[in-house]
Amino acid sequence: MPKSSMSPLARRRMRVRSKLKRVQRGRLRLSVFRSGSNIYAQVIDDTKGVTVASASTLDKDLGLRNKANVDSAAKVGKLIAERAKSAGVEDVYFDRSGYLFHGRVKALADSAREAGLNF
Repeated sequence: MPKSSMSPLARRRMRVRSKLKRVQRGRLRLSVFRSGSNIYAQVIDDTKGVTVASASTLDKDLGLRNKANVDSAAKVGKLIAERAKSAGVEDVYFDRSGYLFHGRVKALADSAREAGLNF
């Protein structure tokens, strides 16, 4: 696909992922997807092609009503950290998927760090 026909988000996503692949050093990837109404996080083992842990605002455990806000993203960050640690993962690298490190993405990352994930 020619670069000129790609959206700015798609170009940013490709640039971020290519840089991250160079610095991964055997760690798993904490990937974030953000939609207008929800936020999702996954810890992925790219060598095996397996999702180790996942969390989102759709999880019944969280019981969220307003899902597209910073507080909900922080709860998802805490939940993904707990699930990753229970799966034996403590060191990851953060893949923001081309989104700016601001708002919901930043809140998720900060709460995951506070809950014990290292990145």
